[in-house]
Amino acid sequence: MAKQGRKPNQALEGLVVAAKDAGATGKGLPPVHLWNPPFCGDLDMRIAGDGTWYYMGTPIGRPALVRLFSTILKRENGKHFLVTPVEKVGIRVDDAPFLAVEMLRERDERGPCLRFRTNVDDWVTCDSTQRLRFEAAADGGLTPYLHVRADLWAKVTRAIYYDLVDMGEERMVDGRQMFGVVSAGEFFAMADAEQVRA
Repeated sequence: MAKQGRKPNQALEGLVVAAKDAGATGKGLPPVHLWNPPFCGDLDMRIAGDGTWYYMGTPIGRPALVRLFSTILKRENGKHFLVTPVEKVGIRVDDAPFLAVEMLRERDERGPCLRFRTNVDDWVTCDSTQRLRFEAAADGGLTPYLHVRADLWAKVTRAIYYDLVDMGEERMVDGRQMFGVVSAGEFFAMADAEQVRA
């Protein structure tokens, strides 16, 4: 538990106050990459695979609070933390900390451009920095993920995945015919084209 001697609700309230004081409610994201406070322990907080945030086993029902916490989220060495200038607490993440829940297909000077909205209302443009990756799923299919920022990823919902498949095309990549999608001039390969055709 964070900060020895504090009750669980005090730990959470202290984190909320510190996050607000650090400017996490302002426009833009706070500079968590610049903060390196001492580790204060683990907080009984979990982000489930469906994007729901839990505190002490209970869903956090206030979207504004989830949004606040999402702005101070940081990943280091494969672990997730909530970070303020004065403390760092560990949390559990079942899969990815965010979900991509909406997709817009636009055009700019680079051609088709995919924009995704996360479950905490961040908009992310898929490009050479915020990339799509596709991982093999247990059911034999693929699970797409979108890079949101600083080693934090959003799992793309199944409905959007089907939209991506519908707009997919084949391209030669390193001598292999691959199936994938294009956004902002980048090709994001999903799978070997032969597998898709089979």
